[in-house]
Amino acid sequence: MSFWTDILAYVLTIWSLCRYYAPALGFLMFAVGVNSSEKDFIEAFKRPDAIFTGYVGQFVVKPLLGYIFGIIAVTVFGLPTPLGAGIMLVSCVSGAQLSNYATFLTDPPLAPLSIVMTSLSTATAVFVTPMLSLLLIGKRLPVDVVGMVSSILQIVIAPITAGLLLNRLFPRLCEAMRPFLPPLSVLDTACCVGAPLAININSVLSPFGLTVSLLIVAFHLSAFIAGYFLSGSLFHKAPDVKALQRTLSFETGMQSSLLALALANRFFQDPLVSVPPAISTVIMSLMGFALVMIWAKKKE
Repeated sequence: MSFWTDILAYVLTIWSLCRYYAPALGFLMFAVGVNSSEKDFIEAFKRPDAIFTGYVGQFVVKPLLGYIFGIIAVTVFGLPTPLGAGIMLVSCVSGAQLSNYATFLTDPPLAPLSIVMTSLSTATAVFVTPMLSLLLIGKRLPVDVVGMVSSILQIVIAPITAGLLLNRLFPRLCEAMRPFLPPLSVLDTACCVGAPLAININSVLSPFGLTVSLLIVAFHLSAFIAGYFLSGSLFHKAPDVKALQRTLSFETGMQSSLLALALANRFFQDPLVSVPPAISTVIMSLMGFALVMIWAKKKE
C-alpha cells in the first residue's frame, strides 16, 4: 500500500511541478462557462452589495482572523514566531479560484457572482496584500502585478470566455459535452487538492505540522462560519439568502494559499514561514469540498 501511495504522491508532485495546476483550474472555469451565459454575469454585477460584502470578508474579516490565530500560535501554543507570521500571511492574500467551482457545485446560478468576487480580490491583491502584510507582519511584500493579471486572464477570464462563446455558437456541441464534464471535473478537482498535499507533505509531517494543522483548520473554519453568518445577517431578506450565505462562506473561507506559499518562499529567510501556507493549501481545499458535499446533500 505504501508503494502505491508513494507512486501517487510522486505523480501528483510531478503534475504540480510541471505547471499543470493553472490549466487544471482553467478547465474548471471552462466547465462553469459552458454551463453559464452572458446574462448570468450581467446579473452578478447587479449585486454590488454582495460583491462588496465578499470583498470585506476577504480583506477585512480574514486578516483579522489571521492575526488572532497567528498571535494564538505564538503566545498560547508557544510556536516559533515565523509560524505565526505564516498564518498571518495566508490571511493577506486573495481568494481562491477553487471557491468559484465550489459555488458552482452547490449553487450554479451564483457561480458568476463568485467569479466576480474572486477576480476583484485577485486584481486588487497587488496593492492590498503588501499593505496587509506590512500591517500584520511588519514586512512589505512586493507582489508581481503582471503575474497577477496574467493569472486572472489565463485561469479565469480566458477559459470562461471560451466556455461562454462555445455555449453561444455551438449549443449542440456543448449539450454533447455536458455529460462528460462532471466526471472530468471531479478528477480535475482531486488533482488540484492532491497535488499541493504531495508537494508539501514534508511541511505537513514536520515537528510543528499537527499543531499548525489544527490552527489552520480553526482559522479556515472560523472564516467559513464568519462568511456564512455575516452574509446571513446582511441579506436575510434576499430570496436566495441561503445560496448567498454558501457563496460568501466559500469566498471568505477559501484563500489563494499557493500565492502565500510563493511569497513565503521568496521573501522570508526563515523556512518556517512557509509551513502554514503549505498546510493551508491542503486544509482549505479539503474543507471547502467537504462543505460542498454537506450542502449538496442537504439540498437534496
